[in-house]
Amino acid sequence: MTQLQNKYQIALLSAFAIGIHSIENLLPSPIPWLRFGFANIITLIALYIYGFRAAFTVTLIRTFISSLINGTFPGPAYLMSLGGGIAATISMWLIIYLIPHLFSAVGISVIGAFFHNTIQIFIAYLLLIQCLEPVILVSPLIILAGTIAGTINGIVAEFVIANLKNQLKPT
Repeated sequence: MTQLQNKYQIALLSAFAIGIHSIENLLPSPIPWLRFGFANIITLIALYIYGFRAAFTVTLIRTFISSLINGTFPGPAYLMSLGGGIAATISMWLIIYLIPHLFSAVGISVIGAFFHNTIQIFIAYLLLIQCLEPVILVSPLIILAGTIAGTINGIVAEFVIANLKNQLKPT
């Protein structure tokens, strides 16, 4: 794949992630600030198909453009999304790189969700809450919801990745 084709792929994946993120923002949230993170499916697909650099670029573009669309740039919500996205992307890549066949895309997605949520909780604590008791109370619920969402996202990503790999095979 040429460098120009790779840039088009990253742009297309970023557009998908931004679109999914925008649609998800229209859905009612069970808990304020709690989202399923469906756009992270695209990051996981980019990671498996195109590698770390593409996935990291998609994450940065998605968080920046989505924050401009939602009007959260450069506030705490943007910083939480950016920090969580970076942590998730790096953690997923590290696991794939260091122990490539230990986890499926579902397991990798759950790991990414865990680090995404953990960093978001930490940033919220630093910027907004600055009191440990609410963080301790809400963290298990957020981690549980993230595990469920990570599992769903991983199942979808695994299906898409398998289909894309079949389509991208040289004939």
